Amino acid sequence: MQDADDNEEIIERVAAIDIGKVELVACVRVPDPDRPGRRQQEIIHSSTLTPRLLGLADRLYELGVTRVVMEATSDYWKPVFYLLEAQGFDPWLVNARDVKHLPGRPKTDRLDAVWLAKVAERQMLRAGFVPPPPIRLLRDLTRYRANLVAARTAEKNRVEKLLEDAQIKLSSVASDIFGVSGREMLAALLAGERQPAVLAQLARTRMRAKIPLLEEAFTGRFTDHHAFLLRTMLARIDETSADVAALEARIEQLIAPFATVVTRLDEITGLGATGAQTIVAEIGLDMSRFPTPAHLCSWARFAPGVKESAGKTKGRATTGRGIRYLAQVLGEAAVAAGRTNTFLGDRYRRLARRRGAARAVVAVGRSILVTIWHLLSNPDARYRDLGADYTRQRIDPQRRTRNHVRQLEALGYSVTITPAA
Repeated sequence: MQDADDNEEIIERVAAIDIGKVELVACVRVPDPDRPGRRQQEIIHSSTLTPRLLGLADRLYELGVTRVVMEATSDYWKPVFYLLEAQGFDPWLVNARDVKHLPGRPKTDRLDAVWLAKVAERQMLRAGFVPPPPIRLLRDLTRYRANLVAARTAEKNRVEKLLEDAQIKLSSVASDIFGVSGREMLAALLAGERQPAVLAQLARTRMRAKIPLLEEAFTGRFTDHHAFLLRTMLARIDETSADVAALEARIEQLIAPFATVVTRLDEITGLGATGAQTIVAEIGLDMSRFPTPAHLCSWARFAPGVKESAGKTKGRATTGRGIRYLAQVLGEAAVAAGRTNTFLGDRYRRLARRRGAARAVVAVGRSILVTIWHLLSNPDARYRDLGADYTRQRIDPQRRTRNHVRQLEALGYSVTITPAA
């Protein structure tokens, strides 16, 4: 027999909250003072307005509740969680999948709260990761920055499609139509200039070698209708760029206490300063929440799912959906690392040849995440690249021969290996 890790001790005073946008239902379960071993419960209906939530917190304090559990329902859990946290409680946010109501039973808000309380008091739930307030503020900014950058990219794509509609093939000649030369040419178009030769002469530096191609690219049918749309799109791009710059300045202020950590993470191949800021905002700095690197990878959904029945693996062993902002940063870092002559670059290329680029991105992203865990767990740790030849140096040159011999012997052949002279 082996010792199990679970603990059947029942939490004496627990509260569970089923949260909606307008109102919530809380179930409080405490020991019965008159009947040992029995439980009492109280159902509290409350509005989600702040004065009512403060009254709920006072009631929970009177009943001596030591654990408050709530389901992650949209963003409605945030005001309740933050208020209870500010009142001195240690609230738990749990995954809705872990508390799914059993089929065949009636379902109401009241029954959901009771069920959640019963499951919570028996310690059958795991608390979700909610970062501390300073990291939460940083997370809001980094996520909004990612959203604005995506919106700006979408607007730039609209500009390119508009130019294609006007038969202006600028993107076929210039690698970046929003560079210095490209923006001057677009500004001239908006000012009324339609002569291809004049527009092509606005090219600068290395683009001047493409002036003949630019003259052909600007031969189109750019009308006042296109000019109106282009002016609106460029204004939206400039406005979004200004907002992104303001966000980056604010992020620099909030990230200043963690500047040393960001610098250490920036040393990881393919990550960069912006990616390091996003990593800190998404997973925080305290790795005690994740006992091992495998826990962090599993939480981030960079580990294959396990689904086995009757000794056979079911499903496709996909990783599932994690935090898209974290996955985006790790994916971009993995692709960037794949272009370098480093250990991660060699790992990406080897896996991409055998398993495809998508699996290589996940595998290298997991390697980066493991590295991040070690750097955050040990303040004295420093990133050191192992080199592109690290894997090949560790491989025994006779391993392939031995594997081939075992395969032949499994088929019934007798094989003798003659040592090389």
